[in-house]
Amino acid sequence: MPRLFVAVWPPDHVVCNLAALPRPQSPGVRWTATERLHITLRFLGDCDQGEALAALESLSLAPTGVALGPSVERLGRGVLMLPAAGVDELAACVTGATRFIGQPPPDHPFVGHLTVARVKRTQPSLDWPLLDESFAVSEICLVESTPWGHYVNVASFPLS
Repeated sequence: MPRLFVAVWPPDHVVCNLAALPRPQSPGVRWTATERLHITLRFLGDCDQGEALAALESLSLAPTGVALGPSVERLGRGVLMLPAAGVDELAACVTGATRFIGQPPPDHPFVGHLTVARVKRTQPSLDWPLLDESFAVSEICLVESTPWGHYVNVASFPLS
């Protein structure tokens, strides 16, 4: 069974702006590759792809906007992220539609974010300006995480 999640991909101009920010080499820090920058709405894990597709096809979701930042924050012990405001309702609808597919939904509140790095030790010193990145979300995607670490879009679902 494939390992799946539901995501929002930021537009190319946002990815380019984030890629231009400093990414200092630091022990225990693994920066997220630009082609992997996304906002996860729901992690499904190993599950039946057909069930996930059917659940997402049944949704009727309105377009929304996302605001990233304004600064990098820590999420848990091992994630550096940019807060992503504006996707809570999308995530709640996706979670409701997929609650019986794959892994059970987490028992903690949703935190919209875009992971910029994973850290094993202390947070690196970042000289990033305050960010003011926002974009319109016009689709969500069912994404497969391959055993080789690549993300592959399985399907896109327009918001209307």
